[in-house]
Amino acid sequence: MTTQEVADKLVDFCRRGKSEDALDTLYAQDAVSVEAMAMPGAQQEVRGLEAIRAKSQWWQSNHEIHSASVTGPWPHGNRFVVGFQIDVTNKPSGRRMHMDEVGLYTVEQGKIIREEFFYPTGA
Repeated sequence: MTTQEVADKLVDFCRRGKSEDALDTLYAQDAVSVEAMAMPGAQQEVRGLEAIRAKSQWWQSNHEIHSASVTGPWPHGNRFVVGFQIDVTNKPSGRRMHMDEVGLYTVEQGKIIREEFFYPTGA
């Protein structure tokens, strides 16, 4: 797949709430995921598809999503950017948040090898 095809498929999966399908079909086994900051009890960077899958499962089990939208993708060479706007409640704290986040994805040999997330960190 080309970078554009990977980008279009990722956005489609995200819009349909199919993050597991995206991981299964679009990510390399040795992909890397990097957050803008380390979350409590978690690492800022995780390596490998299973670690990314565990991070995704943690997110889904600890948050109630009220609404979400996805913008993009915007390609640039072998990378692309996707915007995420999410209205979510953190289940353990009960805190409701409106998140605005950007993901930068790098593609090699038709698979996502790196994802980096950008959002306000309060730092």
